[in-house]
Amino acid sequence: MAEAQERPKIEKPIGLAARPTRNQEFYDSVKQKFAEERDLRLNYRPEGTRQYISDLSGDLARYEIDPYGGEVKPRAPINDTVECLFIGGGFSALLTSARLREVGVESIRIVEKGADVGGTWYWNRYPGVACDVVAYDYLPLLDEMNYVPKDHYAKGPEIYAHCQAIARKYNLYELAVFQTTVTSTEWNEAEQMWHLTTDRGDHMKARFVICANGTLSKPKLAKIKGLEIFKGHSFHTSRWDYAYTKPDLSGLKDKVVGIIGTGATAVQAIPGLGAAAKELYVFQRTPSSIDIRDDWETDPEWAKSLPKGWQAKRRERAKMAPQMMMSPAQKAKLDAMSHDDKIRLQENANIEAMMKIHQRIDEIVKNKATADALKPWYMLMCKRPCFHNDYLPTFNRPNVHLVDTHGKGITEITEKGPVLEGKQYEEDVLIYATGFEVQKTGIYNQIKGIGGLELNDKYREGIRTLLGIHSEGYPNLFIMGGYQASFQFNLTDMLQAQGDYIATCIDYARRHGYQSMDATKEAEEWWVQEVIEHRGKTTRNQDCTPGYYNFEGEFQRRQDGNYNGGFFQYCNHLNEVKARMDEHFSFTRK
Repeated sequence: MAEAQERPKIEKPIGLAARPTRNQEFYDSVKQKFAEERDLRLNYRPEGTRQYISDLSGDLARYEIDPYGGEVKPRAPINDTVECLFIGGGFSALLTSARLREVGVESIRIVEKGADVGGTWYWNRYPGVACDVVAYDYLPLLDEMNYVPKDHYAKGPEIYAHCQAIARKYNLYELAVFQTTVTSTEWNEAEQMWHLTTDRGDHMKARFVICANGTLSKPKLAKIKGLEIFKGHSFHTSRWDYAYTKPDLSGLKDKVVGIIGTGATAVQAIPGLGAAAKELYVFQRTPSSIDIRDDWETDPEWAKSLPKGWQAKRRERAKMAPQMMMSPAQKAKLDAMSHDDKIRLQENANIEAMMKIHQRIDEIVKNKATADALKPWYMLMCKRPCFHNDYLPTFNRPNVHLVDTHGKGITEITEKGPVLEGKQYEEDVLIYATGFEVQKTGIYNQIKGIGGLELNDKYREGIRTLLGIHSEGYPNLFIMGGYQASFQFNLTDMLQAQGDYIATCIDYARRHGYQSMDATKEAEEWWVQEVIEHRGKTTRNQDCTPGYYNFEGEFQRRQDGNYNGGFFQYCNHLNEVKARMDEHFSFTRK
């Protein structure tokens, strides 16, 4: 019955199943085109991540104001102590808190900048917002919540409601502090406790601190001349102004709208904007790859038939899948290939997948120049792949205009709107779909460990962690979703694995009477070498077009990235450390 529910109802997504069928000269020529497009982007913006502004102060502070939480009400500063404190209130905090509750931890506090839990799904409420990972895999704790998503792909409001339901079930609202930003986190060696201060004058203490605010949480804007002088209305997609657009976007029916950016957010928002606006101008620097979103409503009979623990079993199968896909004969054939031949086979299959995406664009978009401009010229997964059925057809609307900047981006805005190559685009409203600052450490408050060393200072010569979660000299500190951990397109798979692991660590310390646990230098060095060992085997990172996956083309040390040994092996390492805690940590008693 479960198999019937999974049967595609529309055209099958392309994915990476495409097989190389052409001569090598073709693939080499496409790779050359990829390199030319990459170099074009790099030459226009050689400053890497410095091409963006994330310190949104002064005239730009309005782009970070929360439009959803209402007025920040005065309250007395908090001066108390909790056992576990989460910085951030998204899925990282929620699912780890659930596991902590299961091992008997009662004193849990979430400190969140927004006015509620939800993280990404609290802030991102733009029209069309949805998750492009299958909902039965993406939404965590479905077994525990006795919930089955409404659709194959969940929409933003449902995911946000799921976050709130988790917080209610596990009684996380009681100690939570909202509309509050942690500004410093300092280890007090004498007390063996973390001291935290906030922008609300709080001075909290916590035994364990979990950084759960994610690597993409602070909105950014491109550095564009004249950004502040535009006389029309403007906002960032993560702070959508429904007071202006109206919930059904009817406020745009007589407006000329411009949107800067064509990443994952813009791909979801643009179809609604195109249908509602008088005119829509889409300013594109680099096109996204657009595959099919194979969506349908969940069959209620299928949902009723699901056995207890169905999601846990589904997650386990997904983790094991890469290990089980090849037959012994296929594995033997692959093992016999040289390293260069393996890389060439992977690249050629990737190029075939991207050529099928190009073909789909040609089949859907009627204007040839527009179709050509929408074709991505880079390896699939160089930039975040997108899935949408209405994005490409939107460009067939007579009121929708693609403004392709050919890799340059918009560099000037006047009082009337953007200027490109001397042409003025007059807009009533500008929407910035320019994404978020990439936090290389997974945090952006000031964290000081033993001896007062700030974490970013420690990382200055290279990120050093154990499992991407611990860093020696920062006892009882856990970082979720940061670098040197495994990268998963379905982020909640990785967060769930980390959350289970963190709960086990905290439970171990509590049961053995330890006040603190700190990764040893030897354990940290082992993991740094593991990360290095599994990076640098290909030149993919520097070959890719600039984007947030590769810090806009900036040079990276081999340890400054994700663990690329695969999710299955990463989970094995988590289990290995859990099984031998005393070999990987030093412990203290109060």
